Amino acid sequence: MRKRTIPVVDLSKFTEGTAAEQKDFVAELGRAFHEIGFVGVVNHGISKDLIDRFYAESKGFFGMPVATKRGYEIKSLAGQRGYTSFGTEHAKQSEVADLKEFFQIGQEVGADHPKADLYPPNIHVKEAPAFTQTGIDLYHAFEKAGGALLRAIAVHLELGESYFDEKIEEGNSILRAIHYPPITVAPESAIRAEQHEDINLITLLVGASAGGLQLFNMEEEWVDIMPEEEEIVINVGDMLQRLTNNYLKSTTHRVVNPPESEWHLPRLSIPFFLHPKGDMDLTCLDKCVDETRPLAYEPITAGEYLDERLREIGLKK
Repeated sequence: MRKRTIPVVDLSKFTEGTAAEQKDFVAELGRAFHEIGFVGVVNHGISKDLIDRFYAESKGFFGMPVATKRGYEIKSLAGQRGYTSFGTEHAKQSEVADLKEFFQIGQEVGADHPKADLYPPNIHVKEAPAFTQTGIDLYHAFEKAGGALLRAIAVHLELGESYFDEKIEEGNSILRAIHYPPITVAPESAIRAEQHEDINLITLLVGASAGGLQLFNMEEEWVDIMPEEEEIVINVGDMLQRLTNNYLKSTTHRVVNPPESEWHLPRLSIPFFLHPKGDMDLTCLDKCVDETRPLAYEPITAGEYLDERLREIGLKK
């Protein structure tokens, strides 16, 4: 049996369990996010059939000609909706682009919504009519699971279970289908995704079609993350780390290139980046600031922070 590098928790113990099971779940999740920043989650309520259908739709989209895909790349949207071509995004500390292309689906609100201008419409692909709608369905399933996880974190932080509910309702979350094409020539320096931390509150990732995901642990070693069947991987993003003044840990991770014998194999990955609304205040919580953990960050809103980071990684000019 493969040795686990991250703990695993059962979300149904929080959503359907007894008071004792809920208490245990909160403690396990809080410990994992504080000590490692990553955890595997089972019984998360996201349909395997829905995941499989979106994988199949994504594989079909990325198999289309480059010219067709680029027809769905809207530069003014800074990659927040639709297609982003190969070699565009890079880690904030790197000038070398990652070896990937991706497609993003975001929050949808009605045209009469008071802040409709902050929510660009999703991009629908006429050559693959089910692609975006299947992604929207998966988006809502991820929102539900992510909301439950944040309620548990709110309990762990003694903020009251509903602390995040209003902040993530109609949040700027993103579902991203990432395609890492086969490697055809030896890369000079780039890997599939250079080491980075995520921008958002938490990320939910369904098992990728190939390995390569690694985290940088407390012993300063890169270790593989290999989720089991029907397990999703959750990690803390920089917004949650910032809100908790580094109490919850946004862990550095990357996607490395496979052995040369597997260069011909593409990799498909589906992360959901759970964001709050742009006006959420990310000022560090008073309860997370003391003599042992002095204030580490200046006040900022989630929207301002997202804008800053999109510029750092090359999506926004």
